[in-house]
Amino acid sequence: MQDSKQSYALPIFMMILLFGMISFVTNLAAPMGVVVKSQFQASNFLGMLGNFANFLAYLFMGIPAGKLLEKIGYKKTALIAILVGFVGVGVQYFSGVAESFLVYLLGAFIAGFSMCMLNVVVNPMLNTLGGGGKKGNQLIQIGATFNSLSGTLVPMLVGALVGEITKNTAIKDVNPVMFTAMGVFALVGLVLLFVNIPEPHIIKDKMKAIEKSMHSAWSFRHFILGAVGIFVYVGVEVGIPGTLNLFLADPMAGGLDATTAGFVAGTYWFLMLIGRFVGASIGGKVSSRSMLIIASAVGMGLVLLAIISSPATTVSIPVLQTTATGGISFRAANVPVNAMYLIFVGLCTSVMWGGIFNLAVEGLGKFTASASGIFMTMVVGGGILPLVQNGIADKLGYMVSYWVPFIGLAYLLYYSLIGSKNINKDIPVD
Repeated sequence: MQDSKQSYALPIFMMILLFGMISFVTNLAAPMGVVVKSQFQASNFLGMLGNFANFLAYLFMGIPAGKLLEKIGYKKTALIAILVGFVGVGVQYFSGVAESFLVYLLGAFIAGFSMCMLNVVVNPMLNTLGGGGKKGNQLIQIGATFNSLSGTLVPMLVGALVGEITKNTAIKDVNPVMFTAMGVFALVGLVLLFVNIPEPHIIKDKMKAIEKSMHSAWSFRHFILGAVGIFVYVGVEVGIPGTLNLFLADPMAGGLDATTAGFVAGTYWFLMLIGRFVGASIGGKVSSRSMLIIASAVGMGLVLLAIISSPATTVSIPVLQTTATGGISFRAANVPVNAMYLIFVGLCTSVMWGGIFNLAVEGLGKFTASASGIFMTMVVGGGILPLVQNGIADKLGYMVSYWVPFIGLAYLLYYSLIGSKNINKDIPVD
């Protein structure tokens, strides 16, 4: 048994790397909005189209990715996802060479297919490689932590590479980030190609009869409302720091250089990392419902404070920023107080996915697997709501646009209090 565990050490490490890459590539879209705004003189709405394209892919690939996992297993599905991710990031790189906004959007869309497939593969694969139980859950928590760390670093890396936003800032300025992502994909792909992976989810008997049921996951009210909750949650989680980055880097609004703006926005993801540590430590004592109620209510309060506060009021927070000689140092920076409130929302959003998922699938029994595929499709909210938010930002202002995540958090509070109750307990689920 010990030998078996040791033989899986390398693929486990690769899966943790891929867990990080999901966040790395996904969160690349928001800070890239600052770059494409500069290169193509785009609006905030257009700047977030890359993020929209990335998440739109989930709408098309969520359920098929689960079917693919059943037919060809972890290894082949992961290898296909890695290849698609390599191509997607590569197309984004070539968009800088071609100086084409449409090519950039195509690359973001292709990358989104990869991220969706990786999301379907990585969580159950880590659980399987760990042998299930506490060890499997521990590996997933380690992967989630690395995922948050990657999300923290991306806006910082992009901001550091771009530096002071000028009219000459272009996609080619962040090529090192693209090359890093492509390099990790290539490395993990080569390793997985030559290692053996257990495949418990392949359906080997293709003629196996599937019991017909007049019900489905959609028969449960609390699941339907939970699916909407996932749509809303991902939109809130992505929209808050994405729009914050654009706000801070706008000379007419936040007035910060891109490096400082990126590091401030990255602090949101860092606080999500902290929140996940706390959530994991108290998860055995506090119910999902209680955690979601508290997180939603506190998040609403923080967003409301950001909306009603004046951007002219500044606070000093410690961030990495550029020096006069072009280097980077860790020192205090004055930022609008709105930014401080918004980055603290990261502590709240950190625990929401698990809470919504647990509440929504409670009591679903045999319908849980199909429910998971539907959830992955609803991740498309991470592209749609930030797009709506930034359309409002263009017309009415950045802080006014934060009514979108405020309303989203209000819905999640409703779901945690009322909508999550299972009123369909008469439906057979065995």
